[in-house]
Amino acid sequence: MTTQNETTLFPRGQQLPAEWFSGDAFLTPLVGKDKNNEFSAGAVTFEPGARTNWHTHPKGQVLIVTEGTGWYQEKGKPAQSIKKGDVVNIPENVEHWHGATATGKMVHIAITNYKEDVQVTWLQPVTEEEYNEVHTK
Repeated sequence: MTTQNETTLFPRGQQLPAEWFSGDAFLTPLVGKDKNNEFSAGAVTFEPGARTNWHTHPKGQVLIVTEGTGWYQEKGKPAQSIKKGDVVNIPENVEHWHGATATGKMVHIAITNYKEDVQVTWLQPVTEEEYNEVHTK
């Protein structure tokens, strides 16, 4: 019998708020902003169909996919499939979303920079139409 600790790098963590995420998404904090680090890092688990809202980061973000397959999309551009081992470097103030595929979970480490005390600006949810469209490309 395999335990969760043998199959995943980090525990699933606490559920993320429905006001910023669609579906079941969870966060395990790894590194917090402090006197040495102007960023935070966390492992985010997206269950099938889960995703962020559209959002931006004033100083950018890096995603490192550690498990599964998912999607990353910048506003006005085609969605990109992302998989275990992929690194996504998101420029500052670029509107985007990321999450799991409809049929499988995806886990990534999110490294998010701060500008003063702000690291994210949450926008509108990704609609079912927008999400379903990436699966038909």
